[in-house]
Amino acid sequence: MGTGAATNLGLWVGYVGGKVDIVIQRVVDGVMAYPPLVLALVAVAVLGPSALNVTLVLGVLMIAANSRVVRGSTLAVKESTYVEAARVVGANTPRVIVRHILPNVVSPLIVIATVSLGSVILAEGALSFLGLGVPPPTPSWGRMIGGEESRFYFATNPSLVLFPGAALTLVVFAFNMFGDSLRDVLDPRLRGE
Repeated sequence: MGTGAATNLGLWVGYVGGKVDIVIQRVVDGVMAYPPLVLALVAVAVLGPSALNVTLVLGVLMIAANSRVVRGSTLAVKESTYVEAARVVGANTPRVIVRHILPNVVSPLIVIATVSLGSVILAEGALSFLGLGVPPPTPSWGRMIGGEESRFYFATNPSLVLFPGAALTLVVFAFNMFGDSLRDVLDPRLRGE
């Protein structure tokens, strides 16, 4: 959800530029000035803990950083010769964005989406650990680590905390490694190494 909205926003703002770009980037700067987990805590505390609210809040918070990456890539691509040629031939703005800019923005977008997924999983775990994540009976690694049962039985059965903690760590690590590997494959500057 956040990646789709970030892609649309970043493409539009990067291509249009001007005052729209300045205003949107100041809003993005304002959102990025605060740690995403703190904003998520406040938003979920106001909206109430539910699977829908947690998903919406974490998705919306990913829009700022992801749109900045897409905007930067769009700014680099929109000055290319083939984009200018498409404009000269008479291609309208949506066609230029979809046919010429979007395909060249996809590789950094895929990389940032996989790395962001690890961050979102960790943020959901942190919210659930604090009691603001998805409510029971939906399973959550954060609640498994910080739930009442885990704290009460930790001294006699530490596996109640160790296994969910290890699973959370391994999944986040795997998504980060996957994103790094995708960057190595998709970045043309790294292909020669």
